[in-house]
Amino acid sequence: MNEQVTNILNQSITKTAKIQQLLLLGLTRRQVADLVTNGNYGFVQNVYKKMLEAGRFGQQPVITACPELDYTFNRRFGIEIEAYNCEKEVLARELREAGIAVAVEGYNHNTRDHWKLVTDRSLRGNDTFELVSPILEGEAGLQELQKVCWVLDYCNVKVNDSCGLHIHMDAADFTIETWRNLAITYRRLEPVIDSFMPGTRRNNRYCKCLTGISERSITEAENIMQLRSAFGNDRYHKLNLEAYARHRTVEFRQHSGTTNFTKMENWIRFAANMITFAKHGMVNSGCPLSNIPFLTADQKVFFKLRTKKLA
Repeated sequence: MNEQVTNILNQSITKTAKIQQLLLLGLTRRQVADLVTNGNYGFVQNVYKKMLEAGRFGQQPVITACPELDYTFNRRFGIEIEAYNCEKEVLARELREAGIAVAVEGYNHNTRDHWKLVTDRSLRGNDTFELVSPILEGEAGLQELQKVCWVLDYCNVKVNDSCGLHIHMDAADFTIETWRNLAITYRRLEPVIDSFMPGTRRNNRYCKCLTGISERSITEAENIMQLRSAFGNDRYHKLNLEAYARHRTVEFRQHSGTTNFTKMENWIRFAANMITFAKHGMVNSGCPLSNIPFLTADQKVFFKLRTKKLA
């Protein structure tokens, strides 16, 4: 059903025609408003009313034809914040004073039950560091991350184009179908995602494009081992499947370095919603930002403004 919805949204027809087709398919008026009119329910209601008067439905449309996916954010996740301009011991002290459990450690890939401040030799600037979270979960995890960002702001932490923001999402419940759908969806949305990322994050040695990986090799993978092989067993792709072997996660590596909570939150929700959608299907090739089915109207506005700012 998701494929049918996406096909309708990608057609070169009027908004009214899209609304009519989606209503006949069984979507609710609220769903259609979010997909087609950026939440303008009144416009959809007017089309719906005219369709009723014209007898297009025969009777009240069946709402259950396209069940609405539950995008409640309750997934476990982790975050790696690369930055500079603050001594690790100073930052650790301020984080502790804010109630954040943190330790200064040498570089390691071990998951801790506290935040850790480690070195990263790939970064440029004075007093560089990587701040790595413990396993966070859902809305409570976002609240803790927001508090961390308040401390980063207080300490005048900075980022430059050598810094990235890496998000790990729990992948323990993925089927191979979810993995394939996720990889293809990211690959097909790559031009859209690139447009709201800085140029330095569109293709570099640490977050390589997925366009070099054929869809055929993805769809033919029968298990995660074969899919990782299709990615060259290389963790430096925008979507890192190698994280599954070590952490049972999938890593989203493309976002630029930032200490801004709003940017982090929107990217985390983007990734989480993409995963939820991938459990049921994939987007069509050429899907524009306005038709991404797993984004809310507000999220589309946020990423549209980011795109305009970075154009």
